[in-house]
Amino acid sequence: MSESFVLSFAQNAVMVAVILAAPALVTSLIIGSVISLFQSATQIQETTLTFIPKIVGVGLVVAILGSWMIQKLIAFTVNIFTSLPDIIR
Repeated sequence: MSESFVLSFAQNAVMVAVILAAPALVTSLIIGSVISLFQSATQIQETTLTFIPKIVGVGLVVAILGSWMIQKLIAFTVNIFTSLPDIIR
């Protein structure tokens, strides 16, 4: 197992994590920004107002993109298992 193999494995792991987390994080960011603009325009300073819309938005994203996320994760896992003989050498 060489340094380049370990570095490429770590890079692939980080990229898969970023790709899988990005849709939920972007959705939460957009919903939070819209609600923040609404709160500042109406001067409603309720801190718990953003939680329910964010939970619903992230839930919808996971429901819509969940199968794609699982496919990416399975492909990464299969790649790890197929590269096991190279790790042992």
